[in-house]
Amino acid sequence: MPLRLTAPRPARRAALGLGALVAGSALLVACSSSAEEGTPDAPAPAASLTSYPVTVDSCGTEVTLEEAPERVVAIKSSAIEMVLALGAGDRLVGTGFADGPVPADLAEAAADLPVLSDEVPAAEVVLETEPDLVYAGWESNFSAEGAGERGMLAELGVATYVSPAACKDPAYQPDRLSFEDVFAEITEVATLLGVPEAAEELVAAQQAELAAVPADDRGLTALWYSSGTDVPYVGAGIGAPQMILDAVGLENVAAEVEDTWTSFGWEEVVAADPDVIVLVDAAWNTAEQKRELLAGNAATANLEAVREERYLEIPFPATEAGVRNVAATAELAEQLAALDLTP
Repeated sequence: MPLRLTAPRPARRAALGLGALVAGSALLVACSSSAEEGTPDAPAPAASLTSYPVTVDSCGTEVTLEEAPERVVAIKSSAIEMVLALGAGDRLVGTGFADGPVPADLAEAAADLPVLSDEVPAAEVVLETEPDLVYAGWESNFSAEGAGERGMLAELGVATYVSPAACKDPAYQPDRLSFEDVFAEITEVATLLGVPEAAEELVAAQQAELAAVPADDRGLTALWYSSGTDVPYVGAGIGAPQMILDAVGLENVAAEVEDTWTSFGWEEVVAADPDVIVLVDAAWNTAEQKRELLAGNAATANLEAVREERYLEIPFPATEAGVRNVAATAELAEQLAALDLTP
């Protein structure tokens, strides 16, 4: 069933507070009253160029917004940064599970963002913000243990949206993620937010930047090393890692695996003998830690890419479908061009 937000805002918010049956329900009603009175905590009404209602299919869930959402919760860096890049950061009443700091061009827009949790915020915490829309980078963010199940949120009048590239059902996943898929998400999210012109400008700028990226033509191979010690977890053949490697002109040694990421044994890494290794830099598993592991691992220490430190680095938030992908592609291309290597 569509998620239709048809009740007048004050009535819908009161119903949300009474229906949540959580410890924060009294706070919901109080927040509702203050929001309606125009306190500083209440964001200004969203100006919209979208013709509402708008309906989209989000991982098999039909979502309908009757008007531009004024109160948005974003979970994961990809979702947070998408809203910021579209100029709607003032509508963020809560964020959670960020994978790292935002890029420099979004730093000003990200100042004083309300952080609900360093991990996936609990449903009662999300509901205390009285959201119109919860936008998640991963479908798994919506669960009874996480931000709430989508059906439960729908019953409370809260619309939900998942980054299309993160849908769990293969029927809703891109067969192989492309930049056109990324641009389509930018456009779809902008439509939901009522800012289609912002999407047009952003997509045009990113298309121009992507077109200027020179693809390496030396036939070099690459391992995309995301995480893992006993068994490495690497970028496989259908997600953002593959999309970025293709654009840079590198052949992914795990391209035949039809998944976004996959386990890839050290013996497979040695057999592939990649020309370069892409190191994902994450707070919980830094690029430097990966360098040390590769150099100290008897299985990989003698790989030429390891001995000669043929490494490219990418921040974790840029490894998932979103507004960072194009800039990350350009940066990796520059790093590759600067490497002194012979295929």
